[in-house]
Amino acid sequence: MSVEVTKLPSGLTVVTDTMPHLETAALGVWAGVGGRDEKPNEHGISHLLEHMAFKGTTRRSSREIVEEIEAVGGDLNAGTSTETTAYYARVMKADVSLALDVLADILANPSFVPDELEREKSVIVQEIGAAQDTPDDVVFEHLNELCYPDQPMGRSLLGTAKTLKGFDRDMLRGYLATHYRGPDMVIAAAGAVDHKRIVEDAAQKFASFDAAAAPKPLPAMFGKGGSRVVHRDLEQAHLTLALEGVPQTDASLFSLQVFTNTLGGGMSSRLFQEVREKRGLCYSIYTFHAPYSDTGFFGLYTGTDPSDAPEMMEVIVDVINEAVETLTEAEVARAKAQMKAGLLMALESCSSRAEQLARHVLAYGRPLTVDELVGRIDSVSVDSTRDAARALLARSRPAVVALGSGRGLDTAVSFAEGLTRSKAKTLLH
Repeated sequence: MSVEVTKLPSGLTVVTDTMPHLETAALGVWAGVGGRDEKPNEHGISHLLEHMAFKGTTRRSSREIVEEIEAVGGDLNAGTSTETTAYYARVMKADVSLALDVLADILANPSFVPDELEREKSVIVQEIGAAQDTPDDVVFEHLNELCYPDQPMGRSLLGTAKTLKGFDRDMLRGYLATHYRGPDMVIAAAGAVDHKRIVEDAAQKFASFDAAAAPKPLPAMFGKGGSRVVHRDLEQAHLTLALEGVPQTDASLFSLQVFTNTLGGGMSSRLFQEVREKRGLCYSIYTFHAPYSDTGFFGLYTGTDPSDAPEMMEVIVDVINEAVETLTEAEVARAKAQMKAGLLMALESCSSRAEQLARHVLAYGRPLTVDELVGRIDSVSVDSTRDAARALLARSRPAVVALGSGRGLDTAVSFAEGLTRSKAKTLLH
């Protein structure tokens, strides 16, 4: 594989990984802007802007945008997250320039036709309604609010019907001009690509994005923890727990990720084995760690019968606290092998590789080599994993949210908050 990086005069970075054995290519534009960059009156605008990118430009109608890509067998999509917004395509190698032209067009020349804007706002209102009918989405919305109170990171990416109503084409243009700047944007491509050709096309097609960096969002502040019970008439109780994690560039990131995997990262994890296999308390249980630029989010999710919620939370807390001090070499080795396999498998997908390259440039300023990533995983030890786990439990009070019905939910959340806090203190002394 051949990774090449070029920074254009505008500050925009072009990064590619040529895979000569492939006949297709994945490419996209990643902008370092997302939900956390929004002011209160802009809540949901990042996501709306992503939707509107496909609704017409000064050169193409919304139909022409998709027809040009699909006429050559390609596909086009986009996504908004807390810190990034991505617009990407997958095409045959002969059509890379076309895909890049379409991507440049939707970002540099959006028309924001008022009728299209009103229709897309209605579509997102429907999306909000669908999310509210999905317990998994609802419980994590409440958890984010609890973890990042009165902050953009604690709000849903979708916005609300009220905030959406206030958006017009001038607000969209202003937000685009403010946050889509060359130094905060990456064009990433992998597969059957020619780096020099992409650089030449990008320099021409993205010339309008100037070299001034976008304003930085306010620092994230993880909340004081606590608990929340959201009563709904549901068959299952949905339980979530969160702790403050570490940022993307933190030295303990890989050790914490190993701990997360041993705890609830697969069927061999401690929580899966204890809660599902031994006790039959749930169908699904997992943990994850989401690193951001200046904070991190360790989360746990499971669903169970409401009457089993207190037992479930008791077992979860006991397993977490016990794992901190009793992790074995075999468990750590297994988690490291899973991480390396996931990394190497991603290299076999040009779409995954393009996304990985873009995220590395946004997070580290450059793409990390495979040897670097494998080396960081290999350097994780039982001791470093335990240290990362102890720091995780000591860094913040847990935030716990339960969604469902029954009195057992109140018992479950209060038990989780109190026991985790007291045992975390014990571990430090």
